[in-house]
Amino acid sequence: MVGEDDLVEYGFRRVIITITAVMCALLEIVDTTIVNVALTDMRGSLGATLTDVAWVITAYAIANVIVIPMTSWLSQQFGRQNYFAASIIIFTVSSFLCGNASNIWELVAFRFIQGLGGGALLVTAQTIITESYPVAKRGMAQAIYGMGVIVGPTLGPPLGGYLVENYSWPYIFYINIPLGIIATFLTITYVKSPKYGEKLKANQVDWWGIIFLMAFIGSLQFVLEHGQQDDWFDDKLIVFLSVLSIVGLLAFIWRELTYKHPIVNLTVLKDGNLRIGTIMCFILGFGLYGSTLILPIYTQSILGWTALDAGLLLIPGSITTAFMMPIIGKLIQRGVPQGYMVALGFLVFFIFTFWMHNIITPDTGEEHMFWPLILRGIGLGLLFVPITTLSLSTLKG
Repeated sequence: MVGEDDLVEYGFRRVIITITAVMCALLEIVDTTIVNVALTDMRGSLGATLTDVAWVITAYAIANVIVIPMTSWLSQQFGRQNYFAASIIIFTVSSFLCGNASNIWELVAFRFIQGLGGGALLVTAQTIITESYPVAKRGMAQAIYGMGVIVGPTLGPPLGGYLVENYSWPYIFYINIPLGIIATFLTITYVKSPKYGEKLKANQVDWWGIIFLMAFIGSLQFVLEHGQQDDWFDDKLIVFLSVLSIVGLLAFIWRELTYKHPIVNLTVLKDGNLRIGTIMCFILGFGLYGSTLILPIYTQSILGWTALDAGLLLIPGSITTAFMMPIIGKLIQRGVPQGYMVALGFLVFFIFTFWMHNIITPDTGEEHMFWPLILRGIGLGLLFVPITTLSLSTLKG
């Protein structure tokens, strides 16, 4: 365990830690989208229905959203290095098991376990990168992390399409194994754990908070994933889980605000910048993941493109975002107000959505979508790093 100032790294160590963290974030994010293009092949080889195979995505998502809010607490309980390394190992082993699943429900179970490991990678990787850089360079640190976060979702469909077309669907999971082994070794060797307070005893752990969190997020995720195909509130299970989600949310908020050792410290939202930043990240998520989901479905289902071609459509915009990230990081270091960049970013993103709304038809060609997607890449570049640095700028402790 080391102090906060001792976490700052320089030279070769910082480069290795940065590569490790970005690699782990990419593993998690790519796996949220890489499966989408392989569902048809999975149905055929595992003899599953469309509803059954949808659980491959749902199980991973539910595990992610349950474990992510608990990541800070788990890091404190077990030490950041130990928890990060264990999460990589869980993710890697479950990737192997997913590729070897003999039926759909084995695959769903292993995907849930994979999501429990993967959820920790995203949040912990960001914390590791941020604390490895001195305060003056943390804007650049967020830019480096942002390249992985923004580019990752668009790498999944083309990579998955290539592997499915040239090999078979298990390889979308096997590709994680060598990267996971390397990341585990680098984490154990180079990543440090900060000093934390005393670990909680078993009877001090916020078990009710964990139960309420799982009830709230798990139910909500199921409703959002399956509501449309189950006719929303005409289905009794959707109605029950909707009520359970609301009750779970209210109980979770009450528990976290009244318990001495909360699993999620909601009082940090008293910080105005963090509160506004959280709302803006929520809005940004709609634009990033919404367009990443809709465009491949539209190009494959309506335009008749292959999975690989649908994925490749998103690459130029992702390259634009990656090009923007270090530039934005430099501008922040030079004192350009983040608020101006965020406002400009949302304006650019609005123009992208309005443009796409006007050109999407059953006859739209690749040439019609190229420049709007470049504009999307510019907007994402202007948004991610400024929102993140602005959110954390006044947070203490």
